[in-house]
Amino acid sequence: MSNPYQEALGRTLIERTFRERIVLVGVTLAGQTDEDTEEGLDELALLVDTAGADEAARVTQRRDTPDPTFYIGKGKVDELHEVCLAVDADTVVFDAELTPAQQFNLEKVLGRTALDRTAVILDIFGQNAHTLEGKAQVELALLRYRLPRLRRGAKAKLSQQSGGVGARTRGSGETRLEVDRRAIMSRINKLERDLKDLRNTRLVQRKSRGRSGLANVVIVGYTNAGKSTLLNSLTQAGVLAENRLFATLDPTTRRLALPGGEPVLLTDTVGFVRKLPHGLIESFKSTLEVASEADLLVHVVDASAQFPEHQIAAVHEVLDEIGAGSVPELIIFNKSDLSDDDGAHLVATHTGSVAVSALKQRHLDVFLRTLADRVRSLTAVTELVIPFDRGDVLAAVHREGEVVSTESADDAMVVRARLSDASRGRLSQFVRGASDGQAWERHD
Repeated sequence: MSNPYQEALGRTLIERTFRERIVLVGVTLAGQTDEDTEEGLDELALLVDTAGADEAARVTQRRDTPDPTFYIGKGKVDELHEVCLAVDADTVVFDAELTPAQQFNLEKVLGRTALDRTAVILDIFGQNAHTLEGKAQVELALLRYRLPRLRRGAKAKLSQQSGGVGARTRGSGETRLEVDRRAIMSRINKLERDLKDLRNTRLVQRKSRGRSGLANVVIVGYTNAGKSTLLNSLTQAGVLAENRLFATLDPTTRRLALPGGEPVLLTDTVGFVRKLPHGLIESFKSTLEVASEADLLVHVVDASAQFPEHQIAAVHEVLDEIGAGSVPELIIFNKSDLSDDDGAHLVATHTGSVAVSALKQRHLDVFLRTLADRVRSLTAVTELVIPFDRGDVLAAVHREGEVVSTESADDAMVVRARLSDASRGRLSQFVRGASDGQAWERHD
């Protein structure tokens, strides 16, 4: 049976029947440094390895702006061709996003496949999608990527087949092109409808969780920072946690009891990366928007990364794009056991952050106490007047919130507590100063 992702992306996918040898290409543009380019190529090498191929060589160039025809200069294209011959590489991958024209022109001159960073990331997502929603989101992104490249690729194939300008050949090809284009557009429309339905289902689920009165804490961070390992260590969620990029695509939510007993909902999300393709963000919007609706973001950072500050900036860029830039954030430096100073310098430069090792379960108690304090600080203190004979209400306050103080009045208990909006609504008739409210049903 054919792979739908390979059909969707066509010839842009990395060959995985064997370990391809790939030449990486990076360009230092105005305002960038050679170190920036090397850092990007190092990450691209990890992406290529995750996709199932090997780096064979690197080619770099400095330019003020990308060349509109080849992205790199014509002379550098010739050099790239020689390098590919020398290392026996059939594919080149650019650490940038190529236009369909640039991709076509490169392949025509080089005589081999030219990919961009976006294609590699899409390829990895295609490998790791397992749920119905995840597969649909990836296929949608792949088809949106292929569509503008379809016409150019089809024209190239027509030119090679016809060898001339015969009207019959040209008409036949254009008919085939339009058939392919309509088929892709039809599939895109269906996937968009399916994902809209799945999104509505997810919204219903989130509203149901919201009615539970529990704070919603969402784990975000750079890919392979250890988000899933953290969720597993805290909740025994059993989420797949591998030392590879984008191992987790589908969100997982678990209930977590904080020190003091109050529960929260903790959700793991897909990892971010520099230059995350906009098409992926659009396709995964229903998954990523869980971050924009969080009460608090736990931003997991790899403390052992070469440039953790760059990863933090990349995550903030994606959070801004999905509308989660203003959500309160708690930074956690994970893998601190692999850093030189156990993460102390990073914690010192980021006030309120905590260094942990989720894998070795070090300092998780400190993280949980910090998390509990941050969750409580986000919730206003509500004063309730509860009759002495309403022990069920008092128990609900203790169960759903954090009791700050209690004192006895003439005929009732005066309780000051931090409550979620949902809990405050249910208990509104007992809130001091409330003239009326939702009736409280006793459950004996």
